[in-house]
Amino acid sequence: MATTRIPRVLLTLLLITPAPHAQPQDATFTLAVPVDEVDLTFHATDTHNLAVNDLKLTDLTLRDNGNPPGKILAFQSLQDLPIRAGILMDTSTSMAPHLAANRAIALQYAQSLLRQQTDQAFIMDFGHLTRLLQPWTSDKAALTKAIGWISTGSESRVAGTAIFDTLYRTCRTQFGSINHAASGNFILLFSDGEDNASFMRLSQAVDACQHTDTAIYAFRSEEPSTFGSPGPQTLAQLAQQTGGRVFAANGSAADIRDDLQLIEGDLRSQYHLIFKPAQLQHDGAFHRLTLEAPNRFLTINVRSGYYAPAH
Repeated sequence: MATTRIPRVLLTLLLITPAPHAQPQDATFTLAVPVDEVDLTFHATDTHNLAVNDLKLTDLTLRDNGNPPGKILAFQSLQDLPIRAGILMDTSTSMAPHLAANRAIALQYAQSLLRQQTDQAFIMDFGHLTRLLQPWTSDKAALTKAIGWISTGSESRVAGTAIFDTLYRTCRTQFGSINHAASGNFILLFSDGEDNASFMRLSQAVDACQHTDTAIYAFRSEEPSTFGSPGPQTLAQLAQQTGGRVFAANGSAADIRDDLQLIEGDLRSQYHLIFKPAQLQHDGAFHRLTLEAPNRFLTINVRSGYYAPAH
């Protein structure tokens, strides 16, 4: 059964404030989408969680609120994409017991999977406030140094965790200032999912990520005492609605390696599909999407729907 994530619909103009740091140089591929057209970015994996690279439009069945789309305007397979990664580390007090393990996972990604010729990443930590420790770079030594600077409670003397604010700001200022259609974009989030300080809502954080095609992959840190907390559900919603995944941060070394390789496969191999809805009223209504390959044994990770324009 295919999983879903909500597509970016370019129906309003966003005012993006560029980050004050040097930005990465992306590939020349661009994807311009007029209003009232829906742009989907998705990836597919087989039963062994390996990327599927040979999908054709005829393999796919798309439904918009249960109905076929008005017209498919474009379909393209994008292979071996450059990666744009944001590594976000929750340093609130509750995360202190997990900090060393989370830093080790972040280091493994930066040192082993990041390609210096094509990829770039940045490092942030957050609690009540957010700190950009290392702006966009392909320098593994610089990323390693910044990850080593991360310490619990260092970003603010005010208690609290603002996950939604951090994600919203990150997608708008960091991913919003790059050519995000030309790369595989994701946030590597380390957190227990407990948000008690954000002004933004989860839906607003998701929307900001959707507008920049940024998937959230979370490594969940959880204590037995947090049983019944909303944290795991929050991380699951963030991942599912942006096309990412959630992993256990306390997995074995082999599990962590496999999880990072899975992220790598997802982001390097993607598809873009643009369609015109059959009936789109400017009423702000939510449209639920399903995208499946009925005759193929695979899983498609795509956003779960979109909102029509409000006027």
